[in-house]
Amino acid sequence: MSSTARVPETQQQRVRVIFGALILVFLLASLDQTIVSTALPTIVGELGGLQHLSWVVTAYLLASTVSGPLYGKFGDLYGRKVVMQTAIVIFLVGSALCGVSQNMAELIAFRALQGLGAGGLIVTAIAVIGDVIPPRDRGRYQGIFGAVFGVSTIIGPLLGGFFVDNLSWRWIFYVNLPIGAVAFAVIGAVFRIRPEPKQHKVDYLGAGLLAGGLSAVVLFTSLGGSTWPWNSAQIIALMVIGVVALAGFVLVESRVPEPILPLSLFRNRTFAVTSAVGFIVGLSLFGAVTYLPLYLQIVKGVSPTKSGLQLTPMMLGLLVTSVLSGQLISRWGKYRIFPIVGTAVVTVGMVLISRLGITTSLWVAALDMVVLGLGLGLVMQVLVLAVQNAVHYRFLGVATSGSTMFRSIGGSIGVSLFGAIFTNRLHTELVHRLPASAHLPTTTSPATIRALPTAVHDPYVHALTAALSPVFFVAAIISSIAFVLALLIPEIPLRNTSAAEGIGEAFATPSNTDSEQELERVLSVIARRDERWRAYSEWVNRAGVDVDPREAWLLARTGEHAPASVQQIAEARGVDEEAVRGTMERLEQRGLVKSSRQGYELTPEGRRICEALVVVRRATLEELVRDWSPADHAQLAPVLDRLARSLASEMPTPA
Repeated sequence: MSSTARVPETQQQRVRVIFGALILVFLLASLDQTIVSTALPTIVGELGGLQHLSWVVTAYLLASTVSGPLYGKFGDLYGRKVVMQTAIVIFLVGSALCGVSQNMAELIAFRALQGLGAGGLIVTAIAVIGDVIPPRDRGRYQGIFGAVFGVSTIIGPLLGGFFVDNLSWRWIFYVNLPIGAVAFAVIGAVFRIRPEPKQHKVDYLGAGLLAGGLSAVVLFTSLGGSTWPWNSAQIIALMVIGVVALAGFVLVESRVPEPILPLSLFRNRTFAVTSAVGFIVGLSLFGAVTYLPLYLQIVKGVSPTKSGLQLTPMMLGLLVTSVLSGQLISRWGKYRIFPIVGTAVVTVGMVLISRLGITTSLWVAALDMVVLGLGLGLVMQVLVLAVQNAVHYRFLGVATSGSTMFRSIGGSIGVSLFGAIFTNRLHTELVHRLPASAHLPTTTSPATIRALPTAVHDPYVHALTAALSPVFFVAAIISSIAFVLALLIPEIPLRNTSAAEGIGEAFATPSNTDSEQELERVLSVIARRDERWRAYSEWVNRAGVDVDPREAWLLARTGEHAPASVQQIAEARGVDEEAVRGTMERLEQRGLVKSSRQGYELTPEGRRICEALVVVRRATLEELVRDWSPADHAQLAPVLDRLARSLASEMPTPA
């Protein structure tokens, strides 16, 4: 068999290997957002610095959030392969250094370095799909990324607890090294596509001002009142730096040709309101995941692994309502009610969690967490959908990534805010509850706390419980503000493309900022979800051609792979070889395909029928994006052409 005939099979194998490597790097980056949560009490116990506990999470979130948009531009300028490998190296170096950290300052700094790499892993992995996966399959593969993002949020705390109990908290970071090295090698060996470079102006100044401003705000909230008094020169300086840097960011974004976040987006009411709601949702999610393990391990005395298991109901509740809300929105065509109900449920969940005490049973705690998770799931997916439904086409990509960016920023600032509240209240409670002569341990390791004498242990646990309560009560108050804001979200009739959203966006995975790629992703999901036999029957009737749906499908596949054998087409598409063979024989008898030593290819009449079907399919896709006025956007034409020619990926069968 000639080398030409082997191309489809070889291509499929290469794509599968690349995709496997991408899943690994995406899993690593998303896992490290939550995997440290159940290990934090042990980490703080060994390294000290309880007042800086929140920064272990914040540094990672902040660095990955700010660096993400820059990686998207770097990929367009220098090629996705070198950018992806660079991000992997940065992430792995940061992971290794985190594992050998000897104090809290080192760990926080190295977590920030790890986050710089993670921002590139997430964004570039999604963009690579556009380079190596055909349009007809793109929605399916990117949907898997969304599912991985969701699953990693669930299993992260559990894995963190497992490593702490059975190895060491340092293995949370060491485990990244062999997995990342495999992904680096696979991408280097197999990924050969270099997309045509796009000319971009990278907004370095805007990114620097955003990073500096957010860092100053986070430092202000986490260090004020604990490390330094609120009226100290250092805290005042941080406040001034934060205000000046963020004001400078606004000024720069209004003048640069390609801003990280176009300010004109905020004139869109839906984007402005959903960004504020997303900010609060991120605050609630990461705040709960960071501080609930403290309660479970120190107050309730469970192991890190069991505390990870105890967080699972919250994450499962989030997953269930994320998927369910997507299904209901597609069925009802309405979305506004979900963030309203969701923010109300989140508020109730935070109030319930704020009431957790020493005598509260673990079952009650689990039910309270389920309530919080159910509320979060009703909000997270819908915010992205509402934004995509409301913005102009040219803002589609940046609005999608901007929506998820605000959630991450909320997590960064929220965790540090909660940390400041917790640290200040714990200090006050310990002063009031313990006699001056009481000797407190130098660490806050759960094992060390459990070993304290009863006279010290009980007041310490009561103090910690009292310190955690206002953390979640403040979160409840902030969540109630999100509820009020959600009432302001307008109900705009859904574009047909909105029906594409589902598990792929259930956890609002960070997205490439290119509007063309984002639209192609959404349309490819719709193409995949079409009821194939009905869809092909409709296209055949509208095109006025004399073929059945299976014949129409095989004509498209033959034109795509020609020359190719029946076996190669069946393997490339993952369908039954005998079904392809029987249909191909009918097409050959009718003179629509012809065979040669290299395989089958279309005859002139077969090519005419295939082109007629493409015209009809393109018209169908144009109808789906009519609200974005395809005639006014030349860049929409190639997207519609690619998807029209790919048609649907799987062979249609009668219902």
